[in-house]
Amino acid sequence: MVVRKLAAIDIGSNAIRLLIHNVIEEKGKKAQFKKNALIRVPIRLGEDSFTIGEISDKNSNRLIKAMQAFKLLMEVHGVEKYMACATSAIREANNGQEVVAKVLAESDVEIEVIDGKKEASIIASTDLKNLMQGDATYLYVDVGGGSTEFTLFSRGKVLVSKSFKIGTVRLLNNLVNDTIWMQIKEWVITHTREHQKVEIIGSGGNINKLHKMSGRKQGQPLSYIWLNAQYHFLESMDYDDRVSELGLNTDRADVIVPATRIFLSAAKWSGAKKIHVPQIGLSDGIIKTLYYRES
Repeated sequence: MVVRKLAAIDIGSNAIRLLIHNVIEEKGKKAQFKKNALIRVPIRLGEDSFTIGEISDKNSNRLIKAMQAFKLLMEVHGVEKYMACATSAIREANNGQEVVAKVLAESDVEIEVIDGKKEASIIASTDLKNLMQGDATYLYVDVGGGSTEFTLFSRGKVLVSKSFKIGTVRLLNNLVNDTIWMQIKEWVITHTREHQKVEIIGSGGNINKLHKMSGRKQGQPLSYIWLNAQYHFLESMDYDDRVSELGLNTDRADVIVPATRIFLSAAKWSGAKKIHVPQIGLSDGIIKTLYYRES
């Protein structure tokens, strides 16, 4: 038996994550992936990128320090390979490439800036297909801070995928107009109308938190009715109460409301009554991509 350690760094618009996996290899058996550690740092790069058009010096320095820390943690864990991906916040910042170069120079962490299409394909490389029932149709919705990826699966195969510039940080800063909402509505209705029964698979920290708040067991889906009620409940509370009464992290208590709105809208337009929450996302896809690309 051989145990390899791989790491994924997801540089998102709302937070940055380091995920370390043990990959257990045994002769004649399929490799097993076991989560070893997950570290999340609340650096909201999207608040810079989407409002002023560039990453501020303050957040650029915080990002560098986070990458220096992640580099040390990977060394301590004995990580043999890593892959760091940055999404819409870095991609859209005027100084994005400059920040990436500075991170490399000061932390020795190489960042790959990926587009929405590649982000969706990396996520699709996870174990999502194993969670799908044979002939069912699923709309995979990955809500981030700057963008949301929609992928339609039928019979375990990807039919169509699209990334939209709508995310929790954009919505909080009133940077999403009605045209974007209408484009998403049209896309979802157009691609799901021919399918009798559609269920949603939700991805991202907010839907994971909502599932935990629901008290449901792992593998048990959320209902549209519950999610709708929870949305109105959260929206009725102010930010401070969400932190003090619900115990939400300070960087989760604001974004969870617009995230819930996106999931609810996708469910309404697709006619989905169930929202599955497998807690699989970009970081997991990076690990799989890294392993199968190198092995």
